Amino acid sequence: MEKARPKRARLRRILALACTLVLALGMAGALAACGGSSQSGQQSGQAQTKEFTDSAGRTVEVPTNIDKIAPSGHTANQVLLTVAPEKMAGLSQKLSDDQLKYFDKSLADLPVFGAAFGAKGDMNKEAVAASGAQIVIDTGEYKDGLKEDLDNLQDQLGIPVVFIETPLDDWGSAYRKLGDLLGMQDRCETLAAYCDSAYKQVNDAVSKVPADKRVRVAYLLGDSGLNAIAKGSYQGTVIDLIADNVVEVEKASGSGAGNEISLEQIGVWNPDLIVFGANSIYSSVGSDAAWSGISAIAHKNYYEVPSTPWTWLNNPPTVNQVLGMQWFARLCYPDQFSDDLQNVVTDYYKTFYNYDLTQDEYNQLVEKAVRK
Repeated sequence: MEKARPKRARLRRILALACTLVLALGMAGALAACGGSSQSGQQSGQAQTKEFTDSAGRTVEVPTNIDKIAPSGHTANQVLLTVAPEKMAGLSQKLSDDQLKYFDKSLADLPVFGAAFGAKGDMNKEAVAASGAQIVIDTGEYKDGLKEDLDNLQDQLGIPVVFIETPLDDWGSAYRKLGDLLGMQDRCETLAAYCDSAYKQVNDAVSKVPADKRVRVAYLLGDSGLNAIAKGSYQGTVIDLIADNVVEVEKASGSGAGNEISLEQIGVWNPDLIVFGANSIYSSVGSDAAWSGISAIAHKNYYEVPSTPWTWLNNPPTVNQVLGMQWFARLCYPDQFSDDLQNVVTDYYKTFYNYDLTQDEYNQLVEKAVRK
């Protein structure tokens, strides 16, 4: 028994040394892991943001990876839904059933933020904050004072706010800028290339029509047809590009409701073609004696602009105008085009909404918008 004690002592010392070694290795590993985590965090921190120069010339620090976006208003709402509906943290307004059919039904569950700018300026900033949105994106027309408005909104929300200008003749650049911002270059290049091609085709065709041969057009709105989109307004860019807009007023309204006018003034302008807005008087004007002396009505050369999911021409003037200009140019100058409007429309809905229009849906869309 006495001889066994040294062996047990040696065994205890060996076990103690082994435990010490294991502990030492464990601590070294833990320290290495901590050091690695810290280094990784630093590297990640360096890549978490980037500088982005928006269309207002502002340099804004934005997240490198953007997964949740908020639209500043209705124009941006429509544009962003064509790019990344899955990234929407909320909407500027609730989608109607007619609009929702073109998108994933889950969008109906998103919070509604309202619009930051415009006549209402009713954005619910608390709802934006609660949604987890990483950025607010504004699109549309650049106006005086916009930089200050964007900076103020950014300060109030505590997240980046950027502006993307969207002129009718350069939607391609707008989409490419969005692609760079959102890291969605492939998707945005598809949309950009479509817009570039569509604008070039329409512009080339219309440029062959002499100025004195342009169709004389009025775009009329409202429940009495006595609101008009004036020449030179941002709302009327498609009409002005393609036709001779007869609605010349002292001060063109920037509102989607246009300028209030009188029937007598329409008679003076006497347009050869009239486009009525949705829910206006298209269905009743043909039997209204008060309108019978106007050339477009007398010759049954009047139409109603399609409006699903949004109006093709304006209100707000957004990417739907790219489809609107293709439809309207073919309506005014059918001899300048050899393709089929149905192919144009179905291709647009597939490209921008990933939606396959049925024959019945197409027929319903253009029922009042094409020559019989």
